[in-house]
Amino acid sequence: MRDAEKTIGNMIDNISVSIISSVDEEGFPNTKAMLPPRKRDGIKYIFFTTNTSSMRVRHYSKNPKACVYCFDQRFFRGVMLKGTMEVLEDSKSKKMIWRDGDEKYYPEGVTDPDYCVLKFTAQNGRYYSNFKSVNFEIR
Repeated sequence: MRDAEKTIGNMIDNISVSIISSVDEEGFPNTKAMLPPRKRDGIKYIFFTTNTSSMRVRHYSKNPKACVYCFDQRFFRGVMLKGTMEVLEDSKSKKMIWRDGDEKYYPEGVTDPDYCVLKFTAQNGRYYSNFKSVNFEIR
């Protein structure tokens, strides 16, 4: 797919909801709607905020396999990215994606123990647009 990173990156930058999936203790997929990513480095690395106490964090801590799905409802196109999710609790990572107003979710601020960062590392993906799907690798 030509210019995949640019096309998919633009789509990710303009979504209002992203979907993430984890694998539970019984080996079943679990899917959840999330706020859009806070930051991305190309389409290889995508960063989200979440609660340290969440079920998703427990899943990723035991099994890092993950999937992120983003879609553009207006043009009926989407991308599924498969890879791994890391749970980051270090100060540098937390400060990197912190925004004014996050106190609403994390009352103790950037040092709130219930605030962490999810770092998704994509390995490959599948892009759907114009009634066609294309698989691609991410390097």
